[in-house]
Amino acid sequence: MSFGGHSFIVAIVALSVGAWVVTTWLRVKHGYPLTDDNGNTVHRTDPDAGRKIDLLSSENEKLIGRISRLEERIAVLERIATDPAARTAQEIDALR
Repeated sequence: MSFGGHSFIVAIVALSVGAWVVTTWLRVKHGYPLTDDNGNTVHRTDPDAGRKIDLLSSENEKLIGRISRLEERIAVLERIATDPAARTAQEIDALR
């Protein structure tokens, strides 16, 4: 098969378009930003993005509070587990 004339041009265009499709698919798959024909980044807009960010921020605040409370409880449990039994008994008696 001889690549002369129009078939060579069609083959080059087909390879270029195929490479562009594969490149775009790989970018989307791996989370890279897409670009337009001028090389500018195309931002995909989500109409609920602001609300989602607010919900995630509030959930983050709740989880941070929960983690700090759990860390305090773990510290108390570690202190109880590592303190001598006599000292723990004295503290319990002092609370009565």
